Amino acid sequence: MRTALLLTLTLLAPSPLTPPAAPVPATPATSPAVWPVTPASVVRAWDPPASPYGPGHRGIDLAAPPGTPVRAAAAGRVLYAGRVAGRGVLSITLKSPPPKPGAAPLRITYEPVDALVTRGTEVEAGELVARRSLSASHCATECLHWGLRSGDTYLNPVSLLPHPELTRPPPRLLPTFNVPLPDQ
Repeated sequence: MRTALLLTLTLLAPSPLTPPAAPVPATPATSPAVWPVTPASVVRAWDPPASPYGPGHRGIDLAAPPGTPVRAAAAGRVLYAGRVAGRGVLSITLKSPPPKPGAAPLRITYEPVDALVTRGTEVEAGELVARRSLSASHCATECLHWGLRSGDTYLNPVSLLPHPELTRPPPRLLPTFNVPLPDQ
């Protein structure tokens, strides 16, 4: 009975990359961060490089065919909306404080996109800011690249999301033999 209960609770626990079904409605200055596309399906995870010029993946890739609505992951001001190396790029400086005192402000980026906002526009978390563009991305499948930086330091964009279970590893079932169980 206990094993069945533990298995049921484990299966009902949220997956580490299961996003909310829909973006949280925006409210000025208090909106929590949201996934930029829904449903969010991670195609390639964050893989920080060991050195500034080393191999790695400086963001995450989310499954997103062309035309997919892209929402601001957090509140901020549009820093750049234009083309870089033939691809549409959108960059937003966040209102939230930097990760460390004295550090550069946080900045999120999306590519390839067709921006629906212009430089200087204030945006709230969950606000529609772009559409996944028709131009090719660096993924083998159609995706949106979502990045996060503080100055020249790349960070994991999933760390913006308010749910700690989104950044920890998935739960694991352990064997129940030789494990003392509490009295009923």
